[in-house]
Amino acid sequence: MSGAERFVVHLTVVAADLAAAHVLARALARSLGFLPQLRVGETTVSVAGDLTGQRPVFCDRRLPHQRRCLLRPGHAEGCTHNLRR
Repeated sequence: MSGAERFVVHLTVVAADLAAAHVLARALARSLGFLPQLRVGETTVSVAGDLTGQRPVFCDRRLPHQRRCLLRPGHAEGCTHNLRR
């Protein structure tokens, strides 16, 4: 195993529909945002069992210092790296 390898942890959390999945994913990302290992901007949701259909929960635009915008995809206002409460 080289030092450049990266491993991703997948946790399965079930929601009733896509909107509920987005709300839950955003809430989990906010509550765990203090962990330096968490890549909040890379949070996605998918239909159970279909990892090829992952949908982003946050905007995918990159900000300075390799941070990602943490607003919803397709937002109209300017990008930010701060999560709104």
